[in-house]
Amino acid sequence: MTRTRPAIAEFDGLALFRAMDAKRSKEELSWPQVAREIWAQSAALNAKRADHPISPATLTGLGRRGDCTCQHALFMLRWLGEPPERFVPGSKQTRVRPPAVGPHRRLRWDLKALAAALDSERRARELTWAAAAVELRCTSSQLTGIRIARYAIGMRLAMRIVAWLDRPASDFIVAARW
Repeated sequence: MTRTRPAIAEFDGLALFRAMDAKRSKEELSWPQVAREIWAQSAALNAKRADHPISPATLTGLGRRGDCTCQHALFMLRWLGEPPERFVPGSKQTRVRPPAVGPHRRLRWDLKALAAALDSERRARELTWAAAAVELRCTSSQLTGIRIARYAIGMRLAMRIVAWLDRPASDFIVAARW
């Protein structure tokens, strides 16, 4: 008899957008001001690296698309002080927080660690990449590409993977200097 696994709840990017918008409205900020506040959270690191700041369009785009890159989502979640699971309906991991970071670091997904855990679990379940992709509602190339992804994958996919692994997102989030 085949054991059916419960459906994986989807990360609600629109709920994340609404939470940001509520804080923005309460603090009487424009979206460009929110973008500056989010970027200023890592002011010392940003000054060293000369990276380009997060765009207000990235923030407002979440409200249209309901998804963004997993790395961009961490900027937003840090500003809100919320763990990613707060925006996954029914998640049991809502109290597990990512690492605390100061102005010399930023939160980043460790995609290599996520890919390794995904591959290990896939092997333990004796699944092909194609079968794992069906369970995770994506393509097999999206899964196999995670280990070589330079910057990011979508937040919805990242959160489906951590739910599938039955682990908190914080297991794959690091306080980075880049």
